[in-house]
Amino acid sequence: MTHEFKNIITQAIADKQKGIKSVLATVVDLEGSSYRKPGVRMLISEDMTMTGAVSGGCVEAEVRRRAQSVFQDGKSKMMTYDGRFRLGCEGTLYILLELIDLDNSFIDAFYKMLDSRKSFQIESYYLKEDDVTGDFGSQVTFDNDHIFQFNTSINTEANQKFSQTLNPSPRLVIIGAEHDAVKLCRMASLLGWEIDVITSINDPKQLSDFPGAKSVTDSTPELFDLKIDKETIVVLMTHNYALDLKYLIKLTEVEPKYIGILGSVKRRERLQNDLFSYKEDLDGSFLDAVYSPAGLHIGAITPEEIALSILSEILSVLRKTKPTSLRTLSGKSYA
Repeated sequence: MTHEFKNIITQAIADKQKGIKSVLATVVDLEGSSYRKPGVRMLISEDMTMTGAVSGGCVEAEVRRRAQSVFQDGKSKMMTYDGRFRLGCEGTLYILLELIDLDNSFIDAFYKMLDSRKSFQIESYYLKEDDVTGDFGSQVTFDNDHIFQFNTSINTEANQKFSQTLNPSPRLVIIGAEHDAVKLCRMASLLGWEIDVITSINDPKQLSDFPGAKSVTDSTPELFDLKIDKETIVVLMTHNYALDLKYLIKLTEVEPKYIGILGSVKRRERLQNDLFSYKEDLDGSFLDAVYSPAGLHIGAITPEEIALSILSEILSVLRKTKPTSLRTLSGKSYA
């Protein structure tokens, strides 16, 4: 959800530059079940535009209406939304509404945190009541223990606290530049992932060729030096066996979270055999991160469907969840 918060901060900065106020809405508690969980946020600008969402679209209009009183008097408020009688969602949301005013020190620190790919904390102080005004609000703590409050009237002693850690957005490195790589890039960007694309040095591409990418770099396996950590996802899709093998050998020097490789089962076995020929002392645990053929078996045929299959598998790895149909579950699927 870090990318959602980033979008909210970006809009709040734009609002301040335009001289208009912004109200931040945060779901801080939930009784029962709901479409989304505590920690989701949306921004209501004074011109009535909204950034983000706190539900599937059914709650937002009421949040925007209730935010008007915060624009008028500048005081933080709590509201509830009972979906049991309106929507059948079986839950009641507790939502904190507060003015958000960002200074330059916060803006600088926030974007430095994003660039360094570090986690940060958000704490929201509130009372679990409906239509109550108080010294409520949220603050952000970065790893250097710098605390930034969205407003100056927060009482951290007398109120309840909702704490949340926001981790860096998943980082995807796509090695390849064919049309299926473009589809994967575009779809991953919708998830808010940070995407770096590696193309052939003989056929360089531009950033404009890959909508949603953070960077596009032409390289070779020998020159490939993009920083890869344990939270990085790599998908090899060069459609060239020799290139895939060379990049795979290079990747043995690091520890990606996931390495997806296009191709058949037969191609996978050949890659593994050749890999051990070049890396006889390779720890077999490296292969635990290799998924080939990449993707979940959902009957994918088109490039878009294959991209969906790959992203679904990656998400299941990141969330440590075994893919299954929700229809097989009993009880609450959304808590």
